[in-house]
Amino acid sequence: MPITPATEADLAEMQVQLGRPMRDVLGIAARCVCGKPMVVQTSPRLSHGEPFPTFYYLTHPNTSALLSGLEAEGYMVKLQEMLEADPELRAKYSLAHESYLAERELIDQVAEVEGISAGGMPTRVKCLHALAAHSLAKGPGINPIGDLALAEMGFNPSRCSCKAAI
Repeated sequence: MPITPATEADLAEMQVQLGRPMRDVLGIAARCVCGKPMVVQTSPRLSHGEPFPTFYYLTHPNTSALLSGLEAEGYMVKLQEMLEADPELRAKYSLAHESYLAERELIDQVAEVEGISAGGMPTRVKCLHALAAHSLAKGPGINPIGDLALAEMGFNPSRCSCKAAI
């Protein structure tokens, strides 16, 4: 999926979504069908020098809340068990990790986060928000754990996710 430049309206919307100004935005990596930002692509090193390994950052409040609910219900444990039991899932998850790193390194190589992607990849399920953000940014089939989390929460890309219920 193509990254689109962030407009002033996008930056203002994401500030409302997150409750803080945006930093070092490279572009919008995923949008709701209504056009509002869902995932931002952020520079691997922030302008003040801090490394920032989360290349794809979920900004969308309703999606974030639903993923938080899955985490609270223990869905990450289920996904971790699936990952440990399924060699094919592990292989695909490892490829997602490698893809994430390669894409981020095309923007900037940051020694402090070398080999570190997001969400626990490639061996753990640590943050559904980061994994779903990667799935939303790249589309289905790239990050299998992010895809499973989005499916579990009932995400439908053809329906606006900005309303209270997805």
